[in-house]
Amino acid sequence: MISVESLHIEFGVKPLFTDASFVVNDRDRIALVGKNGAGKSTLLKILCGIQKPTSGVVSIPSDTTIGYLPQVMVLQDGTTVREEARKAFSDVTLLKNRIDQLNQQLAERTDYESDDYLALVEKFTQEHERYLMMGADNCEAELERTLTGLGFSRTDLERPTSEFSGGWRMRIELAKILLQKPDVLLLDEPTNHLDIESIQWLEQFLAQSAKAVVLVSHDRAFINNVSNRTLEISCGQIIDYRVKYDEYVVLRKERREQQLRAYENQQKEIQEMRQFIERFRYQATKAVQVQQKIKQLEKIVPIEVDEVDNSALRLKFPPCLRSGDYPVICEDVQKVYGAHTVFSHVNLTIKRGEKVAFVGKNGEGKSTLVKCIMGEIPFDGHLKIGHNIQIGYFAQNQAQLLDEQLTVFETIDHVAKGEVRLRINDILGAFMFGGEESDKKVKVLSGGERSRLAMIRLLLEPVNLLILDEPTNHLDMPSKDVLKEAIRAFDGTAIIVSHDREFLDGLVSKVYEFGGGKVKEHLGGIYDFLQAKKISELSELGRKVELSTSPTTVVEEPQPGKVSYEERKAQQRQIRKAEKAVEDSERRISDMERRLKELDNLFMDPEKASDMQLVTEYTSTKQALDAEVERWERLSEALDQLS
Repeated sequence: MISVESLHIEFGVKPLFTDASFVVNDRDRIALVGKNGAGKSTLLKILCGIQKPTSGVVSIPSDTTIGYLPQVMVLQDGTTVREEARKAFSDVTLLKNRIDQLNQQLAERTDYESDDYLALVEKFTQEHERYLMMGADNCEAELERTLTGLGFSRTDLERPTSEFSGGWRMRIELAKILLQKPDVLLLDEPTNHLDIESIQWLEQFLAQSAKAVVLVSHDRAFINNVSNRTLEISCGQIIDYRVKYDEYVVLRKERREQQLRAYENQQKEIQEMRQFIERFRYQATKAVQVQQKIKQLEKIVPIEVDEVDNSALRLKFPPCLRSGDYPVICEDVQKVYGAHTVFSHVNLTIKRGEKVAFVGKNGEGKSTLVKCIMGEIPFDGHLKIGHNIQIGYFAQNQAQLLDEQLTVFETIDHVAKGEVRLRINDILGAFMFGGEESDKKVKVLSGGERSRLAMIRLLLEPVNLLILDEPTNHLDMPSKDVLKEAIRAFDGTAIIVSHDREFLDGLVSKVYEFGGGKVKEHLGGIYDFLQAKKISELSELGRKVELSTSPTTVVEEPQPGKVSYEERKAQQRQIRKAEKAVEDSERRISDMERRLKELDNLFMDPEKASDMQLVTEYTSTKQALDAEVERWERLSEALDQLS
């Protein structure tokens, strides 16, 4: 489908990669891997034609279609979710319009025996058959199936896209790409905004429905479940491993060991040549041999060894006080926002040393319960925090608490104690702050970089109860490995809110599922929970199919009582009021995000980077944005409850 020959691209002195050649075939499921900055996203842009290589050829047949999902997209407003997703069927819509026009012409004409009329009938028949072959009659069903698979409810489909956060709108764009059924799918971090259930749905879709896939992802379980081939960008080369990701990891380790042996042998040979040259450089009887050695030395092509994987780095939380036997006990805890109950009758006990996961769809109350445990918001019921508890808390807004005037290195140097201070550069390198990156000021870091820096700080603080809210969102695989090993070796207790199955696997021994206003305890690891959950979902799906495929029988749920006209009108007023509140909140969030972006651009000017008035405005706007986002979440949850 796609043929790449002698690809070469460079942005500076050192090429990104050179002389790369490979072919993307039908039914290939290619995982594109490599360290951050190796050129994975760049290669995807080259394959889809957005970017041109320095040299080389990318051959794509004229009838091959490509769908590309970048990490960041320009999103459009002004339509509903359904209308936006329908844009994927623009070709079908144009064809239907042509068929309608032909049908209208046939209805208006009466020269049934003429050649023109017969030619018109033939054209109508051909176009209509083509329309049926495209599966146009199933477009709406397929659209709904895809959007619900990616986490949207049926009531969401009629809501304006402007009411949704950036992450949910990215899901709409992903749905549009999948609905177009391109010959080759190029996906750059497609799971960044998906929960566990949506990721599983996407895995099944790519395995069963997609033709060819090239994807970049830091979700190890996802790429391992999807891939049957791995392309690695390393040392400026692209190495093709025709195996899935897990098998590639084993082969890569063997390859690196071979490289090290070859490198060591070459270094030994070079050292011997240099010693010979230095020893006999000024002896006339050895002049010929010396010149030969010099020429041999010049011809040697240095063997490169793949970048060292910093996942071998081991971090350990500093020692802290021993906590009580039960760090967290909840008894009939309930959280209500207005008429909306986030959760009720929550009863759970977390023992000292346990590692537990909070999982569930977005908006089901995971972060809300964490805030209750932290004492940040009021609640009903009894929630007891154990004796001698020292909490280490990581949430997305932790990054805002960093001192913007410090460098990356200084930020960590201020909290590092003892022998850890001697390993700061290694620790920073493991979290993608190696080399010159450690000298950057915090104020110029992106949101993701700040989150990683806040995570490193947390790893160096003495705590005995660790609460992590989506800790892996901005970490690559080596960094996640470092964090996972640190938590696994952690003597204290950990509560982890995450959708990353691979990260949770082997880390947690208990799973708390949030959904429907309840919190349910599941003993065992994350895959034990998922297996049970999948069975439950299949049985529910079976009931839905049974109801929807019976054209003559209407199955009604037993109603406790008829809703009166007045009650129905009152409910509609409540829904309209809630929708207006969500819309107003979304508009305020959009305005604040726009202002923050303007301030970020102003900070790029060295003269304005230290303007305290702008810094103060940025801080206050950021705080107001966080508060408004929390308010929007509450309003959205209340609206969902009413709907």
